[in-house]
Amino acid sequence: MVLIATSASAQHPYKSTLKLMGSRFEITVVTHSQEQANQYINLAIDEISRIEKLISSWDPNSQTSKINAHAGISPVSVDAELFNLIKRAIDLSKITDGAFDISYAAMDNIWAFDGSMTQMPTPEQIKQSVSKVDYRHVILNEKDHTVFLKNEGMKIGFGAIGKGYAADKAKALLIQKGVPSGIINASGDMTTWGTQPNGQPWQVAITNPMDKAKAYGLLPITQGAVVTSGNYEKYVEFNNIRYAHIIDPRTGYPATGIISVTVFAPKAELADALATSVFVMGIDAGLNRINQLPNIACIIVDDKGQLFTSHHIKITH
Repeated sequence: MVLIATSASAQHPYKSTLKLMGSRFEITVVTHSQEQANQYINLAIDEISRIEKLISSWDPNSQTSKINAHAGISPVSVDAELFNLIKRAIDLSKITDGAFDISYAAMDNIWAFDGSMTQMPTPEQIKQSVSKVDYRHVILNEKDHTVFLKNEGMKIGFGAIGKGYAADKAKALLIQKGVPSGIINASGDMTTWGTQPNGQPWQVAITNPMDKAKAYGLLPITQGAVVTSGNYEKYVEFNNIRYAHIIDPRTGYPATGIISVTVFAPKAELADALATSVFVMGIDAGLNRINQLPNIACIIVDDKGQLFTSHHIKITH
């Protein structure tokens, strides 16, 4: 996924690329000077860092770590922001029939996608690997803002939603500060607002995952988010079947048959979670679910390079 921009006016796009949340972030703001751009970009960086502290499971002092440490023991009181993010994640788990699951973090890491695997895990190992995963055992108390993981060993994590949420929050802050347009790109979780300086919409090139030098075409993005999940770089093959690095939290088996999913949604948080879910659900079930959701669209590329689109997608070649 590549951003296409052209510009010829008093305001210009200024871009900064840096590592945040363990990932590559590109922050672009349209404004009058580099100095002003730096101020806005620093605000976005501070906001993304704040979100990381809130949702990090690596930081033992974060609220997320405290929830995990008290699994099977007691509820943990959390900030309204984290509580509401977890609540939305559970709603997404319901919408996707568990293809997205915030409690995926308890999965045993029995698959390796670094070339070191020489054989499939056994069916018993695979079943055991997801034995502590089940979003229905995340108990929320709305009145007290507490989160309780019912079973010992359960863990929540924000790997499939956190970067999108951080991008959304940084965007909202910059809009509030008066930045007329820009892009937050969190390693492929991209959210935009406003237009290019020439008044044209921001455009996204849909990359052909079979040949990254080529694109299927361009799509205009206005006020929304676009997220691509792909397995063309991280996968294993056994018996001529390609297993993606995206694992079905219900079964423990990696997704098969799809190499790329691009989802368009009003928010990056939602697009992030749905891109992962469609991968897991497969082409037919994934498209069917996307077509039932308002203001959502997606493009799927299967492992033969065939393109599938949901309703309301028009790609300009």
